[in-house]
Amino acid sequence: MADPSSYRPKPGQIPDAPGVYKFRDEHRRVIYVGKAKSLRQRLASYFQDLANLHPRTRSMVTTAASVEWTVVNNEVEALQLEYSWIKEFDPRFNVKYRDDKSYPYLAVTMNEKFPRVQVMRGQKKKGVRYFGPYGHAWAIRDTVDLLLRAFPVRTCSAGVFKNATRTGRPCLLGYIGKCSAPCVERVTPEDHRQLAEDFCDFMAGRTGTYIRRLERQMTDAAEEMEYERAARLRDDIDALKKAMEKSAVVLADATDADLIALAEDELEAAVQIFHVRGGRVRGQRGWVTDKVEAVTSGDLVEHALQQLYGEESGDAVPKEVLVPALPDPLEPVQEWLTERRGANVSLRIPQRGDKKALMETVARNAQQSLVLHKTRRASDLTTRSRALEEIAAALELDSAPLRIECYDVSHLQGDDVVASMVVFEDGLARKSEYRRFQIKGRVGDTQIWHGEGQDDVRSMHEVIARRFKRYISDKEKTGEWSDEGAATDTIDANGEVPASGLTEEDGRPKRFAYPPQLVVVDGGRPQVAAAKRALDELGIDDIAVCGLAKRLEEVWVPGEDDPVILPRTSEGLYLLQRVRDEAHRFAITYQRAKRAKRFKAGPLDDVPGLGDARKRTLIKHFGSVKRLRSATIDQICEVPGIGRKTAEVIVAALAGAVPAGPAVNMATGEIMEDEEPTSVGASGSEDEEPTSVGVSGSEDEGPSPAGTPGSEDEEPTPVGASGSAGEEPVTAGTSEERRGQDT
Repeated sequence: MADPSSYRPKPGQIPDAPGVYKFRDEHRRVIYVGKAKSLRQRLASYFQDLANLHPRTRSMVTTAASVEWTVVNNEVEALQLEYSWIKEFDPRFNVKYRDDKSYPYLAVTMNEKFPRVQVMRGQKKKGVRYFGPYGHAWAIRDTVDLLLRAFPVRTCSAGVFKNATRTGRPCLLGYIGKCSAPCVERVTPEDHRQLAEDFCDFMAGRTGTYIRRLERQMTDAAEEMEYERAARLRDDIDALKKAMEKSAVVLADATDADLIALAEDELEAAVQIFHVRGGRVRGQRGWVTDKVEAVTSGDLVEHALQQLYGEESGDAVPKEVLVPALPDPLEPVQEWLTERRGANVSLRIPQRGDKKALMETVARNAQQSLVLHKTRRASDLTTRSRALEEIAAALELDSAPLRIECYDVSHLQGDDVVASMVVFEDGLARKSEYRRFQIKGRVGDTQIWHGEGQDDVRSMHEVIARRFKRYISDKEKTGEWSDEGAATDTIDANGEVPASGLTEEDGRPKRFAYPPQLVVVDGGRPQVAAAKRALDELGIDDIAVCGLAKRLEEVWVPGEDDPVILPRTSEGLYLLQRVRDEAHRFAITYQRAKRAKRFKAGPLDDVPGLGDARKRTLIKHFGSVKRLRSATIDQICEVPGIGRKTAEVIVAALAGAVPAGPAVNMATGEIMEDEEPTSVGASGSEDEEPTSVGVSGSEDEGPSPAGTPGSEDEEPTPVGASGSAGEEPVTAGTSEERRGQDT
């Protein structure tokens, strides 16, 4: 625990101006970001008697090892910079709202030539109009199904659209009138875009004007005795009204507003948001957060506004935002919202009438969300804590291993040997810390073995040695690693841990800067011994090592003849299995990708400066690598984007490559010698699957152990020239097939 006085800035050093400040821990990780109207007054409040601080604030300042700040022009800039830094550094002591689920949106891709209506989740994209969020994806599909009658906008994927364009036949929706079929030019791009604009206007709440226009058109059609057209318009109006009925009217004055409500206790807070457009509830979402800092309701509202509108602009920010408490100060937040919208935004507390009644409904939803979250979290926290305690007891550790790293080696009969490192902190996966390795047979500049063949033990030794050699190297740069190999706490004259070696130039932590409390390897006694030997060679003796063998789920520890047997119902064993299976999944995914890249390599891959786009252009122009090989330099220069120098290099590369033999269809015995397989990224058309050049034989992958969590059934992968469905053609002259097993 650090003493705040050790890194307290000198008197008069802190400016009396608006700004944003960051507290960092001894590893230079940002643990808290805050803003202030006066940096001097705000930071002085942290460096007082610890007994007078809030318990959470006291925990933060004693965890920190340094503080730094950035001066800005005004409070609005401070608000923007604070949001950016919280998003970038993810500080552990800041309020961070977590979505209680992944919400689907109704999206219209206005950035495409023919806009498409679809369900989208995740990060929002530029040029796409979003409506929602909705509670369920089926609610979006029901709404879209009703609206397509009046707005027959494209809903198909790019592949379906391209196929319909090629065949000249629309999909089923085009035949039944629920798509205007732009794929077969039944409607112009301009008319289809207007349909999409009308669809967006209707979803945005401008419903009355559009329905009245349809009613006038229906009346005019009836007067002109165009009864079929009038009947179609009548059905369109009914469909639109039915879609509107799915969203009940909650505010009679057709208000566009977001209502934010809170439910909180001493430790946690839940936020619920109702999105009201045109007086109707168009979407709902909820967040929960740990109150890891001393915050008021106004502070929680301010953080919620940052989370909600930090990436939004224009109409996505409503004219009115109703909240249960106002941020202090109010003016910077309101000015920030106005900048995001480009027009005035009203931020206020509803006092009476329908809006206050609706706010009470939102508050009840927030309270229910908090109760449900606490029920789930209590079970989850209890389980994780019990699992870590059981692991600590079984391995005789001094404390629970809050950071666990697990390593696995994967290869296919000794080829493409790779390894993975996954990280679990507090029993949860921390995917940003995952790393992967290519086995080289050396550590640094020292060659320790050839690096080829099926040798999991030497591969494991290499991976552990490389990972912790990097860790020691970072520590040595800061002087935190003594000659005896023990870590020491080194602080400079300013009371800060030097950043050199622990952080990149931009202040972010380096990849291997933090040690684990426990290293888990996928394997038994040999792999554990190799990992322990690697740590001993580096002089590291404060990190525990164990291995989890798949066959009987035995836990092996160094120097023991017998494994540690955890009960099958042990939460500690379940956690070790999850860690091990995640390492296996991560390793095998990398190994497959590496193997597929090698199998699909072709002679064009060796041409310097020739990317995938120009490869595709070359193959599309000549039809195959075989015809390209027989082409002259002048003929290759005719291809757009290919100069004479590049053409000469291509000719030289293809002349040195050994052409593959004619492909044979193993199902029919037919020799396919008219075409030659193309290299990856150089298929004849964008829809064709690229195949490899000059790779003979076929190879099947064996299945992963059945029932292993995190694994998946593996399909046989043909290698060579691709045939039709169910066929596995290989090149001529192949006398046997190799079968391998993923390790």
